[in-house]
Amino acid sequence: MLIARFQLLSNTHALTPSSETETFWGLVEGDTILTLKSPPFEGIEPGEERFPLSEVSLLSPVCPSKVVAIGWNYEGHIRELGNPFPSEPLIFLKAPSAMIGHNANILLPPESGRVDFEGELAIVIGRKCRRISRDQARDVIFGYTALNDVTARDLQKKDGQFSRAKSFDTFCPAGPWIQTDLDPTAVRVMTHVNNELKQDDNTSTMLFNPYYIVEYVSAAMTLNAGDIIATGTPSGVGPLSPGDEVTVTVEGIGSLTNFVKPEVI
Repeated sequence: MLIARFQLLSNTHALTPSSETETFWGLVEGDTILTLKSPPFEGIEPGEERFPLSEVSLLSPVCPSKVVAIGWNYEGHIRELGNPFPSEPLIFLKAPSAMIGHNANILLPPESGRVDFEGELAIVIGRKCRRISRDQARDVIFGYTALNDVTARDLQKKDGQFSRAKSFDTFCPAGPWIQTDLDPTAVRVMTHVNNELKQDDNTSTMLFNPYYIVEYVSAAMTLNAGDIIATGTPSGVGPLSPGDEVTVTVEGIGSLTNFVKPEVI
């Protein structure tokens, strides 16, 4: 199933008197979206309203309490950085306020002179959990989505840690929706900038697969329904410029596209 969060582009159809500002969950079926009666983590209960995808704005697929990310997880990316292979996952956090959805704008802040794209597969947690083994991970994973771990590379190097560089507003595009039926251990991950292929790898080359990542992260912190774990980026990361169009495609999920603009202060 493909599950999305959305808003209506206009009030042509009215789910509520203020439907243009309300947020809804829906089940994507072909080129339409069927509303759900409640958030999908409580069970998939279809509603009665159906809309063409052309009449909705797809939002970030979840509103997480936290975005956990994994660094240095693809062999090619580790080699391009010249780093030693880690013996365990490197965890860092991105601010949830950085999240945006499909077709939204990535804003380049004036504080940074080098902002990079990082296409990734992301895990969406389905229920509150702690200390989950890799064998139990499937039971707590709701699904998967595409994610762009946008990074102010110069600030990452300057600060010596990741928090500021990874957490500017708009620095966590995700979507376009959640795929609930996916084997995450061998799917292709690609990033295009202005239709030029920049990243192309397969999750089979990860050092730590998604099920082990859930085990490792949940040993450190409670995970809540809707939390996201970004699983790392392949080789080929590079800079974004105003006017760019960047698309992260994950096999079996779809393509997440965003547009790059300077932040206006």
